[in-house]
Amino acid sequence: MDVMGDKATLFESGRIVQPSGEESSRDEMADMGEAAEEVRLGLAAQSGDAEAASVLGAMLLRRGDLDGAETHLRAATAAGDRAAANNLGVLLHQRGYPEEAAGWWRIAAVAGSAAAAHALGRYHRERGDEPAAEYWLRQSAEQGHVLGAYALADLLEHRGDVGAEHWMRAAAERGHREAAYRLARTLDTAGREDETGADNAVAEAEQWYRQAAARGHRRAALHLGAILEKRGELKEAGRWYLTSAKDGEARAACALGFLLRDAGDTESAAVWWLRAAQEGDGNAANALGALHAERGETQTAERWYRAALDAGDDNGAYNLGLLCAEQGRPAHAEQWYRRAAYAGHREAANALAILLLQGGDTTGAEPWFSKAAEAGSVDAAFNLGILHAGRGEETMALRWYERAAAAGHTEAALQVGIARLRAGEEQEAERHLRCAAGGGSAEAAYRLAALLDVRRPPEPAHELGEIVHEKTECEEWYERAATQGHRRAQVRVGMLAAARGDVVEAARWYRAAAEAGSRNGAFNLGLLLAREGSEPEAAVWWTRAADAGHGRAALRLALVYARRGELAEGQRWADRAVELGPAEVSERAGRLRDALREELSA
Repeated sequence: MDVMGDKATLFESGRIVQPSGEESSRDEMADMGEAAEEVRLGLAAQSGDAEAASVLGAMLLRRGDLDGAETHLRAATAAGDRAAANNLGVLLHQRGYPEEAAGWWRIAAVAGSAAAAHALGRYHRERGDEPAAEYWLRQSAEQGHVLGAYALADLLEHRGDVGAEHWMRAAAERGHREAAYRLARTLDTAGREDETGADNAVAEAEQWYRQAAARGHRRAALHLGAILEKRGELKEAGRWYLTSAKDGEARAACALGFLLRDAGDTESAAVWWLRAAQEGDGNAANALGALHAERGETQTAERWYRAALDAGDDNGAYNLGLLCAEQGRPAHAEQWYRRAAYAGHREAANALAILLLQGGDTTGAEPWFSKAAEAGSVDAAFNLGILHAGRGEETMALRWYERAAAAGHTEAALQVGIARLRAGEEQEAERHLRCAAGGGSAEAAYRLAALLDVRRPPEPAHELGEIVHEKTECEEWYERAATQGHRRAQVRVGMLAAARGDVVEAARWYRAAAEAGSRNGAFNLGLLLAREGSEPEAAVWWTRAADAGHGRAALRLALVYARRGELAEGQRWADRAVELGPAEVSERAGRLRDALREELSA
C-alpha cells in the first residue's frame, strides 16, 4: 500500500508534498537545512515533545528509515498524536503487518484523522468488507479528504450507486486528476446516450478532461484531443495528442499520426504510428500497413497487418484479405476475410460474400451478406438488394434497398426511387431521387429532372437567337447530371438549349454526348450542323449514330446521298433505316428505297 496521508501535506505534518516525479533537485543548502531541522526535532523529541516526535517520524518514514521512524512514531502515538498513529499504521503496513496497521488507523480515525479513515476504508475494501469500507471512506470524505472522496466514489460506482457521481465530483473539485478524468468519462458517455442534454454534458466533460489533462493525466489529454479534433480545432487537438503521446499513451500517438497525415505530413505521421505500433496499438499498425501498401511495399505492409492482428485488431485480418485480393490471390484473401468475419468484422463479411459471389457461390455468399447487413454494413444491405433483384425477388430487394438508403447509401436510394416510380408513387420516388442526386448520383439527378420535367407547363416556341429564360429546377438537375457525364442528360440539356435558341450551348452538349457514345447526341448534333449549313460534318455524325443503330440517322443519310446523286449509297442507308425503325422511319425509308431502286433500274 502506498504511504497514506493528505495529498497536500505529508502525514498531517504540515510539510508540502510534491507529486512523484516533480520534485526539484535540492541544492546543498537545502540538504543542510533539512539536516539542521532533523537535529532540532530530535532534540525536541528527546525532551518529550510529542509533536516533534511525530513530525520527525514522518520525515524518517518518507526517507525510508523505517526503524528510526517507528521509535519516534510510537512515542508520539503513546502521547495521543493522531497523525503519528496514522503514520505508524502506514509504517506497519509497509512492513507487512496489515492487521496491526489497521488497529492504529482505527485509533487515528476515531480521533478524527481523515487520512487514517481513508486508509482504514481501503484496508476493509481490500478484504471484501464493503459495508465497513463505505463507513470509513464516508467518514474520510465528509471531512473533506480528497482521497477519501475518490475512494468512496470508486466503491459506490462499482456497486452502481447513484451517489458515486457526487463524491467523484467532490474529489475532482478538490484537484484529484483521476476523479476529474472519470467524471468526464461519465458525463461524456451520458451525453452520447441522451441526446437531449448532449451538448451540455459534452461541454462539462471537456472542462473536466481539460483539468485532468493539465495535471498530467494522459488519457484525459487523449480524450480532450478527440473532442477538439471533432470540433475542428486541430491545432490544439494536436498539442494535447502530443502531450499524451509523450507520456506514453499509444492511442494518442496513433491519433496524432492520423492528424499529421491529414495535414499532408506523412513522414511525421509514420514516426508516431511506428511508436504507437511498437507499444501494441493495432490501429497504428494497420495505418503503417496501409501506408506501405500505398507505396507498393507489400511485404512490409503484410508484416504490419500481421502485427495489428497479433495486437487483437481484426482489421489486420481484413486488410490482409484486401492485400491478397489486390495481388490476385483469392484463396488467401478468402482465408483472411473469413478470419475477420468470424470475429464479427462486418466489412470483412461483406467482402467475403462478394468474393464468394464472384466465384459463383451465391448460396455461400448470401448468409455473409446477411450477417454483415445485420451488423450494420450499409454496403452489405445494398448488395443483398442486388442479390434478390437478380432473382426477381423485387419485394425483398426493395426492403434491403430501403434499409441501405435509410443509412445514406446513394445507389440504394436511387433503386428505391426507381421502384417507387414504377409503382406510381411519385412523391416517395422524388424524395429518394433527391437523396440519391444530392449524394452525387448522376442517374438519380437525371431521373429527378425527368420527373420534374413532366410537371413543367408547356412553354411558347422560341426563335433562334431569342433571349434565354431563367433555368427551372429540372434544367438545373439535368445540367448537374450532364456535368457528371450522363449522356442522356447531356442530350436533354442540348435540346433545352436548342429550344430556347442557344445554338452554341446546344452544340456543346450534343457533342459531349456524341463523343461519349450517345447515338441520340450524334443524331441531334447532325441536325444542328445541317440547320447551320454544315451538311458534310452533319453526315459524319449521322453516320456514327446510324452505325450505332439509330434509324432516323440512317434515313437522313439516305436522303443526303440521294440528293447528291449517289443512289446506290442512298439505297444502302435506306435499307438500313428500314431495318432499324421505328415504324414511321421504316415506312418512309421503304418508300425512299423503292424510289431509288426504280431510279437505279431505269
